[in-house]
Amino acid sequence: MKNLFITSIFIMIMILGGCSNEEVTNYEYTFIGEGEFWEAEYIYKGAEIWGEEEGVTTYSNEANEDFRITYKGSPEDIQTIENLEFSYDARASGGSRSREFDEPPNDITFSTSGRSTGAKVQEDEVIKVNVKWDDFEDSFELINKEK
Repeated sequence: MKNLFITSIFIMIMILGGCSNEEVTNYEYTFIGEGEFWEAEYIYKGAEIWGEEEGVTTYSNEANEDFRITYKGSPEDIQTIENLEFSYDARASGGSRSREFDEPPNDITFSTSGRSTGAKVQEDEVIKVNVKWDDFEDSFELINKEK
């Protein structure tokens, strides 16, 4: 009797799983670029989910974003830095971070990450980056390294 119950549950799971009309497309894009003083990398990884619910096509997008900038000079060059602001901007996403330093930074790489839903960053997009530190500024673009 126990085997019949387990077999019945297994068959129901298979039938219900087979009824799903969802189509999932996974993607991962790495955008890179550099300015005069900074270089950056933006990794955008997620999944598009297409489905159908009560005769209506559904869509969702869920992605993880990792953005990292690295100073191109030596660590000693930014030991006097007091303020750092950086941002990245794509058509469907973007982010920024601001830091104040009471002590010299221990690293030359700074990052931010997060999760996004909704519109998807396209693989052929150009990501605009702006970095401000104290009285200096560096702006440049990132492109998909696979393009």
